[in-house]
Amino acid sequence: MKNINLGNGVISASEIGLGCMRINDLSKSQASTLINTALDEGINFFDHADIYGGGKSEEVFADAVEMNSTIREKFILQSKCGIRDGFFDFSKEHILNSVDGSLKRLKTDYIDILLLHRPDTLMDPEEVAEAFSILERSGKVKYFGVSNQNPMQIELLNKYLKNKIIINQLQFSITNTGIIDSGLNVNMKIDPSIVRDGSILEYCRLKDINIQAWSPFQYGFFEGVFLDNDKFPELNMKINEIAAIKGVTNSAIAIAWILKHPAKIQPIVGTTNPKRLQDICRASNVDLTRQEWYEIYRAAGNKLP
Repeated sequence: MKNINLGNGVISASEIGLGCMRINDLSKSQASTLINTALDEGINFFDHADIYGGGKSEEVFADAVEMNSTIREKFILQSKCGIRDGFFDFSKEHILNSVDGSLKRLKTDYIDILLLHRPDTLMDPEEVAEAFSILERSGKVKYFGVSNQNPMQIELLNKYLKNKIIINQLQFSITNTGIIDSGLNVNMKIDPSIVRDGSILEYCRLKDINIQAWSPFQYGFFEGVFLDNDKFPELNMKINEIAAIKGVTNSAIAIAWILKHPAKIQPIVGTTNPKRLQDICRASNVDLTRQEWYEIYRAAGNKLP
């Protein structure tokens, strides 16, 4: 597994991360097998959130690895906060309470990275900055990021933050290409040319903010996976063709397509199947050609100008 630098080199992490949203349904033994498979494959980055499994996913993770201070150093742990039942909450009180809850469930003294989970239009950036400062000074959180935010939202936060944003987690997959479509269709009077997110891809590259791709196998908004799906015959035919040439599975090709981008986008994969995780990790050694990358992009229904 290759590593990438997060936050302009402050963290060296596996270029593929394991998302732990669904591990709350696993037994301790199953979760342990999954996590150990990830470690064996070179994954050291594990993505959590306070809402995953209602908090149980963090508990299952800690129990599965039998968390202690020695084992803790094997992991880069990321968690998220801000989504509550029917509303978003970036208040100082909620951020601090959420982190304390995650620390307790993860059985650790610190989180490597804390993300604000989806934008909160009622956010007071100075209040967020105060919460972040408390967390940093106390050693509870080392670095900070956001999820699903546009450039101006990040700029507003960074105006007040001492410890600047280093991560933006965005939906991105072969069938969810919004962050790159407008950049490929500049000066065109067509729908893909519309800039819907403030050129977030280019902004993050300029600001040394790493993009993490969530749901890299999903189409739509959690509508299902596109691999082996009859809704995407041309795409699956192309992916399978290239997979056969490279000697890997279609899952590896789908992730290799993301890894090919020079923005160093880090896919967060959420499989709970150890064998599939091994197949996915083969992507780290797959080098798609520029032609193959564009063939896959076009096979997903995209047209080049």
